[in-house]
Amino acid sequence: MGTLANRIGVIMLALGAVLAGVPAASAADAPVAVIVEDTAGVLDLNTLVPAVERIQFYEPTRVAVFTYNGTAADNLNETVLAFARSRHPEWISPDGQKWADGLFIFALDPVGRHVGTYMGEDRKVSLEQRADIQDASKDLLRDAQWTDGTVAGIRRAAELINQPWHRSTGFLITSWVTGGLAALGAAAWLTVRGVTRARCRKQIARGDRSYANVSMDLELTELNAGTIPESSRYGSQVLEKHRTFLSRYAATTELANQVHALPRRALSRRKSLNLARDFADKAAQLDALDDVIADSNALLNRAATWPTAWDRQLAPFRTDLGGLEQLLAKRHGQGDSASAAALRSFRDESLREIEGWTADLADRAITPEQALDRLYAARSRLSELLEKHAETVIEGFARNDRETRLMREQMDAAHEGPTRRGQRTYEPSILGTCYPTYQFFSVATFNSGFTGGIGSVNSARGGGGTTG
Repeated sequence: MGTLANRIGVIMLALGAVLAGVPAASAADAPVAVIVEDTAGVLDLNTLVPAVERIQFYEPTRVAVFTYNGTAADNLNETVLAFARSRHPEWISPDGQKWADGLFIFALDPVGRHVGTYMGEDRKVSLEQRADIQDASKDLLRDAQWTDGTVAGIRRAAELINQPWHRSTGFLITSWVTGGLAALGAAAWLTVRGVTRARCRKQIARGDRSYANVSMDLELTELNAGTIPESSRYGSQVLEKHRTFLSRYAATTELANQVHALPRRALSRRKSLNLARDFADKAAQLDALDDVIADSNALLNRAATWPTAWDRQLAPFRTDLGGLEQLLAKRHGQGDSASAAALRSFRDESLREIEGWTADLADRAITPEQALDRLYAARSRLSELLEKHAETVIEGFARNDRETRLMREQMDAAHEGPTRRGQRTYEPSILGTCYPTYQFFSVATFNSGFTGGIGSVNSARGGGGTTG
């Protein structure tokens, strides 16, 4: 420990010499305005707006959030610009060539799976930092946590926009280097601990957001569950999940108490990080389930909010349909095959049928159960078509039985569904709650199996390249 302490001392002396010339940090500023144009209807404004208003920027900044339902083939940049010109000309500079000064825009297409960030000349960041902002939101957006993903992206933008030089990654790296080669061992030790501590805090913050949502809606969740019709096939299965809700909430509360009781030094330990992740995962699962309970009550009882609940049930299917063309356009994707043509035909037919189902629901021509049955049948049919196309892709790429087996193993593993630390995840929808993950073969899981299969075969051939 004495040697380690000496090394840390060397680092601190070196850092002190550099930091002596660092100016005081500028005062933090809350957004001067938060403008939300949720044309896709996927954001919870009661959560989003207060969360964004609490974010601190280095300079006074106007924050705009824009969502719309597009397709995978859309050009997000053109869409955002066209929307700004028609609805918010104040977002554009007086000369019409740039975004307005003091502005940051977070744009999201939940159907086409696009996310973009735009900012005035006085708020610009590097391309790497722009990618960093978008990456901060992508894990949440992949799980269809649109509100939390948007907040995460804006929070990361606030950390990077107009960032003082002494808080930049480059400065921190330089500061470590000034510690000298003699302190590298201690620096590595401190870095690992610092990274672990930062990740631990991030997981606790993720868990706190979900846990707060569940806690605030706890009474409402119980009311919603109390009015879900048990006679409904879907309602009864959601109620079955609800029966363990309170016990799981109590267990998550215990985890919350444990992570918040951790002393600062303990946050640097791997064991604490695992505990924080467990808390965050369990809180997120409860947060998803209480949304499903609310949607089940609204849709099955035709409450005033049933159209919004129905849209959320359609969202995973729409996402799959929107991602088909990109999947078929991949190298080795067999986009000109008969199975690809069947997928395109099904997509076009389904997009028309979705509108018909919604109209029939609105006219009471069908019951909510019948609408969910139609959605289940359509998603099952898409799964069958994707399975057939998987065979087409395997036949087109594999050269022998061994390569066929490798690719099929990857496809089967993807179809079985993703897991997180041994726990199988599920889709936060009524169908996703009533049926196991592997019930539906989605475009996302096809892509995962496709990429893994190509990679396995290339590795076996002695290459190692992947497509995806």
